Amino acid sequence: MANLKELEKIVGVDNVYLDKAHLIAYSYDATRSSFKPDAVVFPRDEKDVSEVLKFCNRNRVPIVPRGAGSGFTGGALPSEGGIVLAFEKHMNRILEIDMENMVAIVQPGVINMDLQKEVESKGLFYPPDPASENYSTIGGNVSENAGGMRATKYGITKDFVMALRAVLPNGEVIRAGKRTIKDVAGYNVVGTLVGSEGTLAVITEVTLKLLSKPKLSKTAMGIFPDVESAMRSVFKTMASGVTPVAMEFLDALTIRAVEEKYKIGLPKNAGGILVTDVDGDLEINLEKDLELIEAKFRENGAFDFKIAKDEAEAKDIWFARRNASQAISIYGSKKINEDVTVPRSKLPETLKKFGEVGEKYGIQIPCFGHSGDGNIHTNVMVDGKDPKAVEIGYKAIEEIFQITVDMGGTLSGEHGIGLAKAPYMKMAFTDAEMELFRSMKKAFDPNNILNPNKMGL
Repeated sequence: MANLKELEKIVGVDNVYLDKAHLIAYSYDATRSSFKPDAVVFPRDEKDVSEVLKFCNRNRVPIVPRGAGSGFTGGALPSEGGIVLAFEKHMNRILEIDMENMVAIVQPGVINMDLQKEVESKGLFYPPDPASENYSTIGGNVSENAGGMRATKYGITKDFVMALRAVLPNGEVIRAGKRTIKDVAGYNVVGTLVGSEGTLAVITEVTLKLLSKPKLSKTAMGIFPDVESAMRSVFKTMASGVTPVAMEFLDALTIRAVEEKYKIGLPKNAGGILVTDVDGDLEINLEKDLELIEAKFRENGAFDFKIAKDEAEAKDIWFARRNASQAISIYGSKKINEDVTVPRSKLPETLKKFGEVGEKYGIQIPCFGHSGDGNIHTNVMVDGKDPKAVEIGYKAIEEIFQITVDMGGTLSGEHGIGLAKAPYMKMAFTDAEMELFRSMKKAFDPNNILNPNKMGL
């Protein structure tokens, strides 16, 4: 290992930490796995990032970019040791909000919710809203191509990234994209870097598209006898011409868990619940959207439909969905959670098959998530103290992935691959496709220093 003290000359003595406390603190992410780095470095600016990468490339030191460490797949874990490059201390500023062109230029350490609040104070809107929006960073959102509940109408992070500045592993700074609406000059490097999980370059600045903030929104909830009926309602509604902001679902196991834990009055006999939002600038348009949504829900078996009268009722309706993840802990001490995504029309069959996997192994697999874009959060619940139960849980996960791929779906809709899903990449991609990914990685990072051992590469 190179003399890491040399880094102090680059970023200053106050921005390099080799002590045990920092090394432990930056060894974790939301997966609860742990890999201790050799150093934690806080770059002050893009020049620092460039010089640190030159040092790492010259000395073959692994380096892992990190935002808030809130990822669920180990994408920011230093699995090969080396340096964690952390952005929350210095590179966390909103650099510009361009009202005329409706774009924001931000550093990677900016918290998602901080950006949302800032642009909304100016009448603008940044839609991507991952569940971690209160603490996850824009750099992490871009690296993982994060989604959120509003993705049904507005799309995900990639749909809002117009341009980037980034540093290659050899320390060279590149610009990709423009703040123009159209740009077809050269390869789509922005599209390549978004979702690349920090394996190709280190993002130092992001230009994001903004929208006008809708003036009005309404929330509603449909209750169904079974989750398959709810899922049929999803794609039937979307095909009818209305595009909700969000279309979230809870299955029977999740409904029972939420009601048992919080006692908020959910019907325990319900097999599925859909929570939906619509927005716009005219009340009459929102009312028409909700009329059409209710008609489609009832055509497909909904036995109740409730529209929130005010913001307080809307929050009450959303409470069940927002607290689903915490509630399902009643089914087991260990949650093996995945975020598979299938075409919307395949949702009913997919969830039916997931239920059959649970029956096969005698375990509970509560599901909830973003049904409007086909994104299922499937949660295999087991006793974390029982190694055999955990082993069975991972067998169930493997079958869930295979079902997903067979349905024409993908291993991840928003969490990424990282370390956790790397062993399953061969299920979703051919040898030729994996070799193409490796070739791209080698073209950007020939010495394999940047976030190595991720995505099965």
